[in-house]
Amino acid sequence: MAKIGIIGGSGLDNLQILQEPREMQINTPYGKPSSSLLSGKISGTDVLILSRHGKSHSITPTKVNNKANIFALKEAGCTHIIATTACGSLKKEIERGDIVILDQFIDFTRHRDITFYEDFSHGIKHTAMAEPFDKNLRNILIETSKKLKLRTHEKGTVITIEGPRFSTKAESRMFRNFGADVINMSIAPEITLANEAGIPYAAIALSTDYDCLFDDIPHVTWEEILKVFEENVEKVKTLILESIPQISNKESIKSYIRTIPDWPKKGIMFRDITTLLKDKHGFNLMLDQLTAQYAGKNIDVVAGIESRGFIIGSALANRLGIGFIPIRKAGKLPAEKVSMEYSLEYGKDKIEIHKDAITKAQKVLLVDDLIATAGTSLAAANLIKSLGGDVVECSFVIELTSLKGRQKLESQGFSVFSLVQFEGE
Repeated sequence: MAKIGIIGGSGLDNLQILQEPREMQINTPYGKPSSSLLSGKISGTDVLILSRHGKSHSITPTKVNNKANIFALKEAGCTHIIATTACGSLKKEIERGDIVILDQFIDFTRHRDITFYEDFSHGIKHTAMAEPFDKNLRNILIETSKKLKLRTHEKGTVITIEGPRFSTKAESRMFRNFGADVINMSIAPEITLANEAGIPYAAIALSTDYDCLFDDIPHVTWEEILKVFEENVEKVKTLILESIPQISNKESIKSYIRTIPDWPKKGIMFRDITTLLKDKHGFNLMLDQLTAQYAGKNIDVVAGIESRGFIIGSALANRLGIGFIPIRKAGKLPAEKVSMEYSLEYGKDKIEIHKDAITKAQKVLLVDDLIATAGTSLAAANLIKSLGGDVVECSFVIELTSLKGRQKLESQGFSVFSLVQFEGE
């Protein structure tokens, strides 16, 4: 079961969002964490809240005991971390009050203890950090912010500076030239330690100012940061409250999916969805999630790709109160049809759809169980398009992120949604 840790940053130190709250004191080998942990529930999910700068915001950024904070959350059974932070914008398009779902960081701190691996006496440890923010958590935050119609930037690089002072103009210009989109004083040491501890981590950054980069905009002050936070704190809280159940549900869905190593050939980790389909609770949870995603989207019909797309797509169509269209392998459809050929690892294959299945401008949701390299789903989406249909979204239960099928579909103008993500094949 998921247990979500929330690290409250500047302006979000005392989030009053928990049901059944109680305080937990945890001692660590690295000293005391910044605050006691506030334990409780959000929509039935266990949640822990830690105030990064202390309950009264008395701890400066450099003096935050990040090692104790992350260790305490790990010790308390935290399975995921959502951090909140104030940040300064280094781009005019990231306006005050905008939310940024960070995807990269630059660590410009110099005086902090940033690793649990103080020596290599128990083996050499170098933690991979190419994509430090967890994709699954980021996707949930992005999709939820879209539903809430929040002004959100789906990616951004944060540069973390030492503080507590703000930047000079020369530094601000340099940070922008480094490729940073926003600036803060907290994220880099925290996320580094979370990755070392093996806890998936994502951050909601609220843009409060423009640092001191622009001559035509007033320079950052602490009073301005607090003012912008007070004006926007409710949407950050709402984003957290709406995202927590999604994290819990997706973790539950993952638990129903069986992984079979070395099938159909050595080196493949096969994600077997039959264990999800046979369990009534798992099956209904999956359909609940998909129905919540597409209810009210004015979809006319669901199209499913043979064969598991038939099971999921037809059940979802029934939930949405609309019809279902099968997209089949070649030679399976009896009436007049159109076909689309696509490449496989070795050779080619073909899928078909009835010519009268879709009318012009009809809004179609394309559904399948899994997206890997996206060869089949791209062919299916283009089939729908060739008949004049409008592909609202390509929807999958499982996404194998490292195979980059999403990027292939999005590069052709198709929107993609997946319930759960796995790394690797």
